[in-house]
Amino acid sequence: MRKKIVAGNWKMNMDYEQGLSLFSEVVNMAHDEVTGKQHIVVCSPFIHLHSLVQLAKGNIKVSVGAQNAHQAESGAYTGETSAKMIHSTGAEYVILGHSERRQYFGETNELLAKKTDTALANGLKPIFCIGETLQERETNVHFDVIKTQLEEGVFHLSEEQFGQVVLAYEPVWAIGTGVTATSAQAQEIHVFIRKEIAKKYGQELADSTTILYGGSCNAKNAGDLFGQPDIDGGLIGGASLKSRDFIDIAKTFN
Repeated sequence: MRKKIVAGNWKMNMDYEQGLSLFSEVVNMAHDEVTGKQHIVVCSPFIHLHSLVQLAKGNIKVSVGAQNAHQAESGAYTGETSAKMIHSTGAEYVILGHSERRQYFGETNELLAKKTDTALANGLKPIFCIGETLQERETNVHFDVIKTQLEEGVFHLSEEQFGQVVLAYEPVWAIGTGVTATSAQAQEIHVFIRKEIAKKYGQELADSTTILYGGSCNAKNAGDLFGQPDIDGGLIGGASLKSRDFIDIAKTFN
């Protein structure tokens, strides 16, 4: 059975105390209300990581992740944070290739392949994001875009390495816009992704790969989205900043 994951991406929000307060609420609610086998991952700004890991100790339902990592092991990269540093905080996951990183910071598939290698080498599980823009969907090249992102970003990995990767499909046109891909649209892409994995690594690994949906997912539409056979959870943005909303999404799997 594939692992069901609901991951929160706080993005550049929450000061230190706000982050601790929000995460404490999430941990307590998860303990009391999340009754299924789903797993919760909170990806916070770097300033929170160590403290959140301490708050999560003893709670097997909740893990902590970062939102980015540098491709180098160490060096003269002022302002950057390495995968080794992230791992040393106790964090287990790292988001790589989010559309905002691709759009605003010019991250390419080639760069993200290096980041993925470094993250895996340092014991982190990448949540690797892929997805098309509105223009790419309207010009009917979205399948080609996603295939290229997979081939150039993660398909160089060995089967063992790829088994540590969580994929997140995020239609860029649905992120922070309030527009959500229909469950049928999302399922169609998830099926396509799984077929591409099967071509590369075989059906068994394809069937065991967790693929999340990201893009204006909320408590109202989570049931419809997560009810699709190839959607294994969500990468949640805005709704992860409210503990009640975030836990209600996670409880979809109860």
